[in-house]
Amino acid sequence: MNGLKTTMLLAALTALFMGLGYTLGGSSGAIIALLVAAGMNLVTFWNADKIVLSMHNAREVDANSAPEFYGLVRDLARRAGLPMPRVYLIDQPAPNAFATGRDPDHAAVAATTGLLAMLNRDEVAGVMAHELAHVKNRDTLIMTMVATIAGAISMLANFGLFFRSGDSQNGHGNMIATILAVIVAPFAAMIVQMAISRHREYGADAGGAAISGNPRALASALAKIAGQAERIPNPVAQRNPAAAQLYIVPTHVSELFSTHPATQKRIAALEDIAAQMGAPVLRTAPCASALAPVAARPRRRRSALDPHGRD
Repeated sequence: MNGLKTTMLLAALTALFMGLGYTLGGSSGAIIALLVAAGMNLVTFWNADKIVLSMHNAREVDANSAPEFYGLVRDLARRAGLPMPRVYLIDQPAPNAFATGRDPDHAAVAATTGLLAMLNRDEVAGVMAHELAHVKNRDTLIMTMVATIAGAISMLANFGLFFRSGDSQNGHGNMIATILAVIVAPFAAMIVQMAISRHREYGADAGGAAISGNPRALASALAKIAGQAERIPNPVAQRNPAAAQLYIVPTHVSELFSTHPATQKRIAALEDIAAQMGAPVLRTAPCASALAPVAARPRRRRSALDPHGRD
């Protein structure tokens, strides 16, 4: 995502924020919204990664606390020619992963314990290679800023509906304008997200396939994650639907309104890449956990990343 598109996107969201402020508070509301949007853009630029990681209660891990997973990310980052990102785990059963940070030098990647427990080593490598491709393509800043600002627009719209509905001085026309604003503004923000996200995901899939060298492993991971994402609730996405665009597979979102292409289309594209690369067919070994040091595990067991069962 180049700088011009980023600037245009932020300008569009800022204008949307101002328009909503004007509807709710007139000229003063528009000015306040502009100041808030400017402050939010500045804060998000410098703190986007902290905002997203805090939202998910992510915990940072290193070579001592999660040697297998950390080592896998380190090897993939080296293959991608990237600085080593910070690595995080999210104690959550919903399988998913994301990347964040304003540039490759300040990047972080995160995965849920549910994802690591469900996928085998090759599939985990495919997922994390996809996230590192986002870092390499410099998608991470815009992903996080869009999610943050779109979420703020939705919250402002909801607040405005309750605030204006209690104002007995408003005329009927103003009330209709308010209702339209609180409906249209979040929808417009969602359209902006969709416009930039679908092409970005295809690019990260292709980049992840190149980094891992195994596009079929990523395709297998996408199929597994998509199957479980609809069944296992994701509390963060439920509280803040705008966060869904951060994940490798969005949760509980219809294809029509999703920021991601349909999973089956992504898998088909990866199969085409695999055919061009002459990639081998996936091994049919049983799925095993890719992470040894999961706190909730009652006893040691073999791991796809550590066959000796070390913690």
